[in-house]
Amino acid sequence: MRILRRCNIFLTDSASNFRIPQLQQHYDLVAARPTDDRTLQQACMSLDVDIISLDLTRRFESHFKFPTLGMAISRGIKIEICYSQGIMSNDPGAKRNLISNATQLIRVTRGRGLIFSSEAKSVLGIRAPSDVINLASVWGLGTERGKDGLTKEARSVVEFARLKRQSFKGIVDIVYGGEKPVETLAHGAKDKQGQKGKANKNQNGKRPGGSLECTPLHETKVDKPVSKRQEAKNKKAKIQVGGEEKQP
Repeated sequence: MRILRRCNIFLTDSASNFRIPQLQQHYDLVAARPTDDRTLQQACMSLDVDIISLDLTRRFESHFKFPTLGMAISRGIKIEICYSQGIMSNDPGAKRNLISNATQLIRVTRGRGLIFSSEAKSVLGIRAPSDVINLASVWGLGTERGKDGLTKEARSVVEFARLKRQSFKGIVDIVYGGEKPVETLAHGAKDKQGQKGKANKNQNGKRPGGSLECTPLHETKVDKPVSKRQEAKNKKAKIQVGGEEKQP
């Protein structure tokens, strides 16, 4: 089990967000919460954050636009939808705004790059994964997309943030696989040399390729067996020689 540290930044002014790279060194995830359209556009276009978390219980000045949110999704930034604010709120306007904004957000992003979170302040505001998927389907998101928002997309934002902080330019990651101890290598080399020495000698302490006179077997002369065909030729030659001797 790995515990992650997350930092939530409320964007109120577009000119005071220069300390975000310093926060990335101390936190695993950095989430930005824009408060107006200008800060939302800045977070989607230029800010180096991992998550854009929107307060969907309030009414925004303008509608969400695909070029703005699509740029954030193409950069690997995920859009977070928090459902607990509308469920636990006693204000009917907050619930109405949550449903309207979530439906519009799902329609504009086409269901891509969305993650679901509770942002609950108590246990009563947390819902089961199946309930969240059903709630997303009511808002217009498919069942598969809703499941990805709880599993696949949530994991991808964590891994992408880790690679961005630990790897080279977020692409190449060096994994240490371990090395063999030096003592094990030395013992292994000695064992191999001992096995080679034993294999090169027989029971008499000599090489298996040598004879008693220290002459290799391939150099000793051994009579080869004569085939039947050669025996017939030799016999025929002897008969011819004997016949020639009998003639005067």
